[in-house]
Amino acid sequence: MSRSPALAAPLLAAFAFACGADQRDALPASPDAGGAAPVVVSPSASVLPDDACSKMDILLVVDNSGSMKEEQANLAANFAVLTQRLDQYTTASGAQLDYRIAVTTTGRSARYKMTPELPGMPPLPTLDVNDKGDDGRFRRACSMSHTWLERGEPDLSSNFSCVANVGAGGPALEMPLESLRLAVTTRMGDSANAGFLRDDALLGVMILTDEDDCSRTDNDFTIKDDTCPPGTPGYAAVDDYVSALDAVKGGRERWAAAVIAGPTNCSSGFGQAGEATRLKDFVAKTGQNAVLGNICLGDLVKPLENALGVFDAACKKFKVK
Repeated sequence: MSRSPALAAPLLAAFAFACGADQRDALPASPDAGGAAPVVVSPSASVLPDDACSKMDILLVVDNSGSMKEEQANLAANFAVLTQRLDQYTTASGAQLDYRIAVTTTGRSARYKMTPELPGMPPLPTLDVNDKGDDGRFRRACSMSHTWLERGEPDLSSNFSCVANVGAGGPALEMPLESLRLAVTTRMGDSANAGFLRDDALLGVMILTDEDDCSRTDNDFTIKDDTCPPGTPGYAAVDDYVSALDAVKGGRERWAAAVIAGPTNCSSGFGQAGEATRLKDFVAKTGQNAVLGNICLGDLVKPLENALGVFDAACKKFKVK
């Protein structure tokens, strides 16, 4: 899918504003943002209390299937600017934003059969598929010292660009919700991602995909194709993923999510996307702490502004335990 480089430039700036966003002026627009106006936030003379939001653990779940090749290049090319903007941000109390960033992909290892059907054509041979995915493991690339990035690390920008280039050779059956659950549960327990989550940090999750969620936990199933139409048996319940995040963070008010996907089957200058029915359900079930952005808008400024509003509201309600 071909999309504009403007996709990446405002992305993490939205996250950067989340903590104490109503307490400071907007940063200037990035030159990579295509001239888009910055999000203007009214200043305030109030001071953040000691238990207010000053830390964020940011987890990106990025589609690495075959349709995402152009997006990977665009994201990687713009991440150096984004890390600079994160480093320039300070909270209302004058402190630097204490952030961590990890990246995983939508692929889960799965073994299944596919019985493709084409109208007017004789039956096609059954395909045996054995996908190998990241299974929620954070990606580590180049000179990264561990599986996430933090403020102040050497080579932060170059490593971010490197790890963001997740490629387009991942499983065609995208499972962003299952990958997210694995990342913050199973992969924490088996030490792959251990140490990333902090009790006193807001968890900010973003899913970026051009297809719907096909999350399931079984193997040896049979499907007709990788489009995951509604009603296909075997999906894991969306409620289970919302509940898993609630349990990991200790409450709905301690995490927030932004999904950028297709609200319908759509296309734009960015390319084509399928309707993300299950991801829309995930946003709806999460409630006020989640937002759906339209990946098919020719300009992603509006969905990112909406993401900013949700992350900002979550940060305002966040209290350090």
